[in-house]
Amino acid sequence: MFHFNFKHLWRICRGLIQINRIQDLTYIYGYPYIRISIYFKTSAMSDLFSPPTLFKCLADATRARLTLLILREGELCVCELIHALDDSQPKISRHLAQLRSCGLLLDRRQGQWIYYRLNPALPAWVTQVLETTLQANQPWLHSDAQRLDAMGDRPQRASTCC
Repeated sequence: MFHFNFKHLWRICRGLIQINRIQDLTYIYGYPYIRISIYFKTSAMSDLFSPPTLFKCLADATRARLTLLILREGELCVCELIHALDDSQPKISRHLAQLRSCGLLLDRRQGQWIYYRLNPALPAWVTQVLETTLQANQPWLHSDAQRLDAMGDRPQRASTCC
């Protein structure tokens, strides 16, 4: 008999579906069956971002610095971010994953490099907040930007993105 792992499906789809109601356990042809009414979330990017959501994503200083450096440069590789922030690779990767799961960043792979950039589908107010924050906090990012600018052997970007 085939057994389906609903926990695995739930982990994959929990961001895409929302349970509307769960009915009692019933039996169909002698097998237990749970009927679940679901509907797919069809929310726009602007619905995903509210001010508390944005500020929770940027609540950590490392995530704020990463986001502002990526905004300043347009696109950065993980190795460049490690060098600029002078932190360990696991820490930087963990924060980048959190920013990606928030929807602030997108990534792309080019050979052995993974590049991060701001999500172009961000609402205009989010981009405006980030740009204003970048302009007003140049002294706070100065040492990071200086380390990034002094970095040798920066990976070359392809002229066209995948």
